[in-house]
Amino acid sequence: MNHKPAVERRPSEKVTCKVSEITISQLVGQVYEYAPPAERKRLLEHLLRPLGVLSLVAIANGVFAKIRFRSGWPDLHVPLEEAQNVQASDIITLVDHVQQVSVHAVDGLADMLAQSPVMAGSAAAALLITVLVQRARTRRAGDLTSPRATA
Repeated sequence: MNHKPAVERRPSEKVTCKVSEITISQLVGQVYEYAPPAERKRLLEHLLRPLGVLSLVAIANGVFAKIRFRSGWPDLHVPLEEAQNVQASDIITLVDHVQQVSVHAVDGLADMLAQSPVMAGSAAAALLITVLVQRARTRRAGDLTSPRATA
């Protein structure tokens, strides 16, 4: 018999190890890639809202600027056909940029996905929700302990 000492990890440690290998933008890209058209449309609308025209022109060869201009201003309604034409790699680039502009917009994806019965069975969506909620809690805890919060 081979008696190797087993290294036990708590479940949260296992998740943390795997999550560290993938970024939030990559998770959103995976969620988008496997999402049905209606959910893709909702994801796109949510992510495009905080960005201005110049930002949209600068990312993914202007794909999102074209969508924004065709959908009208100030209301944003992405047609299903347009959502189907956006690639996961474009979404990854978009999320990277949105996080620089409004981290709260990306964190808001957790609520949006949690409310979607269609996305409830997606492992990538479940992992993304977990990571975003954890990140938001960590940020709030940091805000409470910062010197500005106590002043």
